[in-house]
Amino acid sequence: MQHNYFVYITANKYRTTLYIGFTNNIQNRLSQHYFDSQNAKKSFAGKYACIYLVYYETFEFPKQGIAREKELKGWRREKKNKLISDFNPKWEDLNMQIF
Repeated sequence: MQHNYFVYITANKYRTTLYIGFTNNIQNRLSQHYFDSQNAKKSFAGKYACIYLVYYETFEFPKQGIAREKELKGWRREKKNKLISDFNPKWEDLNMQIF
């Protein structure tokens, strides 16, 4: 089974701001966030420099991923923190894991 869709969470350098997104090309999306943070700063992720991947999930079908993204966006910060900590206890940058 191939996983083509991702729900992901990025954070800023100090892990104080989170961005939740959905994509079918996570490498490209992370590159876009980084580029925007260095240049135009037009998107939320770019404006707040949320360029550090701290969490991701894979999905076979887009409908599942979109539903999960909406679910996560509705959570309180404490619940998001626990999700990230369970997956990535040190909140390390996982960008290189997916490249």
